[in-house]
Amino acid sequence: MTEPTLFLRFGAALLIGVLIGLQREYASGDSDQELFAGARTFALLAISGASGALIADILGSPWVFIGLVSVLGILVVVAYFIQASKFASMGLTTEVAALLTVIIGAICYAYSIEFAAALGVAVTVLLAIKWEMRSLIKVITREDVYATLRFAVITAIVLPILPNRTYGPPPLDVLNPHNIWQMIVFISGINFLGYILIKMVGPRRGIGLSGFLGGLASSTANTLSFSQRSKDETELARPFATAIIVGWTVMFVRVLVEVAVINKQLLFTLWPPIVAMGVLGLGYSIYLYVSQYALDETEVKISNPFELGPAIKFGLLYAVILVVSKAAQSYLGASGLYISSFLAGLADVDAITLSVADLTLHSGGIGLDMAERAIVLAVISNTLVKGGIVLSLGSRLLRRSIWPAFVGMVAVGSLISFLF
Repeated sequence: MTEPTLFLRFGAALLIGVLIGLQREYASGDSDQELFAGARTFALLAISGASGALIADILGSPWVFIGLVSVLGILVVVAYFIQASKFASMGLTTEVAALLTVIIGAICYAYSIEFAAALGVAVTVLLAIKWEMRSLIKVITREDVYATLRFAVITAIVLPILPNRTYGPPPLDVLNPHNIWQMIVFISGINFLGYILIKMVGPRRGIGLSGFLGGLASSTANTLSFSQRSKDETELARPFATAIIVGWTVMFVRVLVEVAVINKQLLFTLWPPIVAMGVLGLGYSIYLYVSQYALDETEVKISNPFELGPAIKFGLLYAVILVVSKAAQSYLGASGLYISSFLAGLADVDAITLSVADLTLHSGGIGLDMAERAIVLAVISNTLVKGGIVLSLGSRLLRRSIWPAFVGMVAVGSLISFLF
């Protein structure tokens, strides 16, 4: 290892230790208990870990590092008992963080600075969210815990044994049991995060954040999930509408980013209709958020998205949409670029966007104007699918809340792309 690399690794260990130590010193200001280790001590612990790993590397023996950790562990235990003799209640949080800081310092030298930094940030975040975790424990019910455990057990058992392959001829070749269950787990996880946010910060803000995260993953799955839930939780129809529109808006941003990565020239042609649709969606989602009356959170009943029944129903609906979209693309896709793009967009915008953008780079490929219209068609068709999901599966109030944005996005994108 060269000297610059050595200095870099030890410097990173030092900064990670300071970061964790500063958090501990800041946290100690809210209590009467005096911490045994602050920013300087944590920095020294991280450097000790890196130094122990360096010496062990030089001598070719891990026992040097093991001995160092053992000695530091004894010192931490002694400090804990000294503190415990002064205060009636003592936790082990700072002591465990101290030992983790030593290990992170060793990882910084022996393995990866990036991984060590990620661990350091994770430890700091966990230390900083003490009160938030306590608030979360207060709002989570016993039923929530049991529902989550049941889902986790079923997933841990079912997912590994599900075949990771497709069956039958097209369009059935899109049905991969393993991938479908992964989508169930993923979207249920996104919904569970939103569920926790709803309980912690209130229905409106929590659902909006959930919609944003769902849009990053799959705006179609996000729409399907919220539409399905809107019939059971009718009082949250307008917040659900906000989350759905936010998810659609995120899809427009994702398309622009994908095109920018492949062909920046196409981006200059494509951005007007896509940005117009996104701005309309963003404006309407803000309108929905602002216009919502204050919800009485004590009267709102929100179901845990890790319940098995709704999760399996979601998987079945998602599989049906996959098959129908694939059938349309397989039997009609050869009619031309526009038809293929429109049909491909029924199932997935990302794949057709990247494919069309790539075609503009090849000699004899398609022009920028044609590529722009093909991508807009895919975006519009995907928006039509999601609008159809809302109209067919959503509650009456959800449909009434969504349709202005739905019609406006399709109209604006079509007009700008094909008439101007």
